Formats: sequence, structure tokens, C-alpha cells
Amino acid sequence: MSVFAATPAARTARLRTLRQALALSAAALATVGLSACGNDKPAPAAAPTSPAPAAVTTAAPVSNADASPLAGSRYYLGTTAKEAEIHAVRDDSDQVTARIPLGTGECTGNTVTVSPDGKRIAWVQNGDDSGTLMTSAIDGSQRRTLGKGINCLGARALVWQGGDRLMSHQGGKPVLIDLTSGKPVDGGAQGYVTGGVWSVDGKWLASTRDGKPYVTDGTQTREYTWTPPKAEAVQHDGWQARGISTDGRYVSVGWLGTDPSRVDGSVAIVDTTTSEVVELSGAGEVRSILFTADNKVIVKRATGITVLDAGFQPAGTVQEPAAVRDLTLLAYAA
Repeated sequence: MSVFAATPAARTARLRTLRQALALSAAALATVGLSACGNDKPAPAAAPTSPAPAAVTTAAPVSNADASPLAGSRYYLGTTAKEAEIHAVRDDSDQVTARIPLGTGECTGNTVTVSPDGKRIAWVQNGDDSGTLMTSAIDGSQRRTLGKGINCLGARALVWQGGDRLMSHQGGKPVLIDLTSGKPVDGGAQGYVTGGVWSVDGKWLASTRDGKPYVTDGTQTREYTWTPPKAEAVQHDGWQARGISTDGRYVSVGWLGTDPSRVDGSVAIVDTTTSEVVELSGAGEVRSILFTADNKVIVKRATGITVLDAGFQPAGTVQEPAAVRDLTLLAYAA
């Protein structure tokens, strides 16, 4: 209907509305003109009618507060009346990957071990002081016999040099075996030691010579000392290195048993350049210590696992599944 055909009152109202609309249009045009000419600051833009851009949300940092400091698998040793069990634990998942019959004698239970890369199992089958050296894949398959008359006494009858070489003793003599070929190899000066342990990458050795503990990578050698707490030392037959960091600077040390059975635990870390004991973060009795290939330090305590970085600063904690809480931690593979 025409504005002028309406009643006077309606006509007046509609004219007022028309004049307001024209005024607003003119103001909007003026604002655009000023902005284009670069004069005064442009008027604030109207509030957007669509939600905030999705990029703002995706660009926001993602919290890793709940991420585990150990993304790889931890391998534990458990035993029943008839079998040794290898538990593979990743996050909260616990899986028994292999079951090894204990057979006759004490050898199997005293020697089962997992390679540092988590790919192999080795043990001495049957017997009380010596038996048959066996290896398998981590799932218990591909079992092989590598030698007979292999010593199975002591805290560490079998020692890994990396993931492919294994040190054992046959007839009182050390034998270093290449597990790829299944044959003995010449390990050089590092290969023929008693009571030694290699770093997880097989490059550094911690051992004892003439009663003096030392570390070496074949080109450089350092001696170090550790004075154990007197109150605890009297309960044991001495101590030895249990592990060594990939740079050879630190060793974990633990007690020798008072009988021929294995003793896997570590109780302290010593700096081989200063012979000083490293202060370890966390609370609870220390049961064992592992140096990892990715330069972490796993401290297994009665209360759980404390993870430290290469500088021994706290990197997080790990709560162990109940089934493995009291088992021996053999290896960690990232």
C-alpha cells in the first residue's frame, strides 16, 4: 500500500521509519568511505554471527599430563610351581607372552632373562649347577639349544651384550655367543669377563679387575668406588654393578646374595667420574634400577615406578598392575 494512501497517523509513522532507514544507510556509506581513504580509525566491525573459527580450537596446545612416561613395554619374571612366566606390560595391560617349564633342578628359575630390546628370552634348562642353554623369541616360539654344561649359579649367570649377544660360562670359561648365528664369537678384552654387565646398547661394560670396579668402552677406562651402608653390608657377600648408562658415566649397584640364587635388585646409582652416589627422587624402598636405551632411568620401588630423565630429574610415575607389582623387572624396550 502507498504511504500517501494511508491515514495521516499511519503516514506519519511510516515516513519516520523511512527517514531513519535512509539515515542509517548514509552513515554506513560514510564509514566505508572513511575506512577506504585511511582517515580515522574504522568503526568496530559488527559481531560475527558464526562461531569462533575452528583453527583457534585445533591450534590450542594439547595436554600430555596423563601420558605415561614409559610408552614402551616392561618385561617381568614371574614363577609358578611348574613354570616361569614372562609378563609384558604396556600402560595398564599385562600379558603373559611366554611360559617356560622349570624342568628339573634350580637352573631355569635362576637364569631366565630377557634381552634389552625385548625380542629374546634366554635361560639354562634343567640341572642345579649347570644345564642346557636355551633361547627363544619373546613369545616363547623359535626355541633353540645353544650349548650344554652352562653354569647357572650366581646372581647373573647370563649377561646380554645388546640384543644379539649373550655371555655365559661353560666349564668355568666365559663364552660369548652371537644369537643371530648361534655360534661363539671373539668378544675381545670386553668379551671375557666374569661378573660384568653391559649397557643396553652393548657399548659400555662395567666389571671388576683385581678387586677394583671399573667401566670401559674398549678405548677409555675409569675406576670408581662405592662404600655401601655398613648396617646393610654385613647382611651380604658384597656388591657389584647391575647396570650401566649408555654413556658409561653411571652404574647401578646391588648386593650379591648370601647363597647361589639370583639377586636382581639395585640399591643405588654411582657416578663413575666422581664415585659419588646420585640422589634419586621418589619415595619407597628401591628394588631395582634400569637404564634404558632412550636415556631414561627406571627406579622400581615398593610403591611403584619412578621414572627419571637423563639428568635424574623426575619424569613421572607409573602404577604397576597388581599381578606384577612384586615380580622382578627384567627389561624395558621403547
